[in-house]
Amino acid sequence: MSYVTGSAAPASGTALYDPDVLADLVAKVGERLGGEVADAVGRCMADTLARTITLHPDGTAFVITGDIPAMWLRDSTTQLAPFLHLVDRDERLADTIAAVSRRQQASILRDPHANAFNDGPTGAGHRDKTGHPETGQSPWVWERKYEIDSLAYPLQLAHDLWVATGRTDHLADLARVGRTVIDLWRTEQRHEEASSYTFERTDCPPTDTLVRGGRGPEVSHTGMTWAGFRPSDDACTYGYNVPGNALAATALGQLAELAAEVLHDADLAASATELRGEIERGIREHGVVTGPDGAPVYAYEVDGRGGVLLADDANTPSLLALPLTGWCRADDPLYTATRDLVLSPANPYYFSGSAASGIGSPHTPEGHVWPIALAIQGLTSTDPAERRALLDLILATDDGTGAVHESFHVDDPGTWTREWFSWANAMFCELALETAGLRTHRRPAPAPAPAPEPAP
Repeated sequence: MSYVTGSAAPASGTALYDPDVLADLVAKVGERLGGEVADAVGRCMADTLARTITLHPDGTAFVITGDIPAMWLRDSTTQLAPFLHLVDRDERLADTIAAVSRRQQASILRDPHANAFNDGPTGAGHRDKTGHPETGQSPWVWERKYEIDSLAYPLQLAHDLWVATGRTDHLADLARVGRTVIDLWRTEQRHEEASSYTFERTDCPPTDTLVRGGRGPEVSHTGMTWAGFRPSDDACTYGYNVPGNALAATALGQLAELAAEVLHDADLAASATELRGEIERGIREHGVVTGPDGAPVYAYEVDGRGGVLLADDANTPSLLALPLTGWCRADDPLYTATRDLVLSPANPYYFSGSAASGIGSPHTPEGHVWPIALAIQGLTSTDPAERRALLDLILATDDGTGAVHESFHVDDPGTWTREWFSWANAMFCELALETAGLRTHRRPAPAPAPAPEPAP
């Protein structure tokens, strides 16, 4: 695979995309799903391009999450998901996503434990007490909550852009990034004895800080890698978040592919494959538990000491999203059993009311469901009628604002959180494109990694 010729990224202030390509997509949505859906898709996608992305002369791009002026590594990946279906036709858009990928990778190299960053060394955001190898939290960091997905999602975006376009100019630092991620995930496999990471925040809800003096919940070795916080930015009840580890495993497979086929780095490919196998075995041996009806299901979190949380959160990676992130097929029996559990009152974050039923989060008030989770439910459904019904439900619960909110109350869609949340807009668009048969970039479930040899 050769490097793409031409400029590495669009110059600051130039167009981020070809408006004709986006207009053509919106027109096709209208033909297949009607004008109301098409208008919402066009509005949400144009909003992301017009208001969340800032191009910089260094060939990178900064993406705010919406009404918070910081770049989350997770959100900035998922916000771009609908645009991956267009990059083979729109070189400017591909340039923009490549610029975002470069910024993500540079951020990981600045601080691999951080989840959100500033657009420069401004010192904005949360100033928490965290274990840091230097003197304290970098002024580039908005928040230093360590979450597995903050490292996994950028690896997936780098791989997805390569698959969709064949370009490789965004991968110049990938070998360093890949080794940084692998080293950290290996350290956090043995969090108790090997990790220096701690996190403490004062004057906050319990879900915003870690127990044991910032060390987090006590764990035993499982082969999975530890995280302090969930994709919701809430503290883990137990140390091993299963959907986060599943995403890490698939991202390691993609890193190994890039290392072998693009970077020609056999050592990096082997390291990624070996760690992937250990994490997969950890999930199989510790993350699969007996559900309430006696059938095996995936746990949301475990600690390797007998602690198990049967639940799911609206934020991805989630158990509901396992097929979407590339872990398994949507008709996999273990997944379908888990899906039945998390879409039921057995999930403590599942809420049902007169306006909607779905998965919420401890990150938002009791009784609130997230449109992101409704979209994920549709994207992972094997029933076209369910997909369309969920698409219509998201449209019907926007309180007339024309925006997809973070969450809304199951009995009153007029009660909602976050006026502007670009990730939610993106997942609505993904569901609309799937329903219309226009979602062309798909992530197949990978073959299992070779099982590692048991430790002596």
